Amino acid sequence: MKVREATESDVDAAVGTLTRALFDYPMSRACLDPDGYGERLTKYHRLFVEGIGLPHGRIWVTDDVSAVAVWFPPDMPADAFAPHAAAFQELSGSRAALTAEYGQAIGLFHPRMPVWLLALAAVDPDRQRQGLGHAVIAPGLATADAAHSPAFVETQEPANVGFYESLGFTVIAELELPHNGPMHYALYRPPA
Repeated sequence: MKVREATESDVDAAVGTLTRALFDYPMSRACLDPDGYGERLTKYHRLFVEGIGLPHGRIWVTDDVSAVAVWFPPDMPADAFAPHAAAFQELSGSRAALTAEYGQAIGLFHPRMPVWLLALAAVDPDRQRQGLGHAVIAPGLATADAAHSPAFVETQEPANVGFYESLGFTVIAELELPHNGPMHYALYRPPA
């Protein structure tokens, strides 16, 4: 399967893949208002892909867009999220205070040095366990390695930890989020 950088024409397909694959992702379920959850999740992924990933980051997809990896580079503008803050808060709705609390808690584990951040990665449920996750994440890792930059990823899905470890990441922190929230894992990959 060919992997390439995403373009504007891939937005709808990428958002669809992310939403299908991550529909029951623990952090999304915890932080997005349950009223109209599916629509909120779709809008959330569209913000990440179209509003932040394409203009400020790098997005790799398989040719059929059944796998997606959204990376944020070390030099991404610090204010890249600012124009979308109100939209993200609206998507959280009744969970906005909880989302802010979780954001502060996990922020303690973010690296202080510049890193390549794997912000989102997913494979369509019908295409999982075929190596597409590795394939679509690999170009971001290669880019980080070429720049001698570390990489960082977070997950709240325990099953993802072993997958990321197979890519060279190491768990540097674990946190059980309050209010019966999910377990949070911060993973770091040193520069090549």
